[in-house]
Amino acid sequence: MTAPLERVLRAFLEDPAAPRYGYDLMKAAGMKSGTLYPMLGRLEDDRLVTSAWETPQQDGQRPRKYYRLTGEGIRVARLELAQVSASRPRALGRPVRPARGSLV
Repeated sequence: MTAPLERVLRAFLEDPAAPRYGYDLMKAAGMKSGTLYPMLGRLEDDRLVTSAWETPQQDGQRPRKYYRLTGEGIRVARLELAQVSASRPRALGRPVRPARGSLV
């Protein structure tokens, strides 16, 4: 799993039932549109994500395309992220040295 995909899946899993629009996902995952939108397209092709256009509420308002994990997408995302977490070595706590000149 790539780091960008991991960040997108984590963003979706913050609230799996909530629809997310592209700009919101870009901010949450810290990535650019050129990385995000092709990834969302692949996730849709794999039927892990669905999308729908909103109906603008005001004249002149641009519609947003909302994305949501499918039930299978939620299951796969949780499984994949659990495997990533399990494969990472755990960081051992290092003792913190007091700052120079402190009285510890």
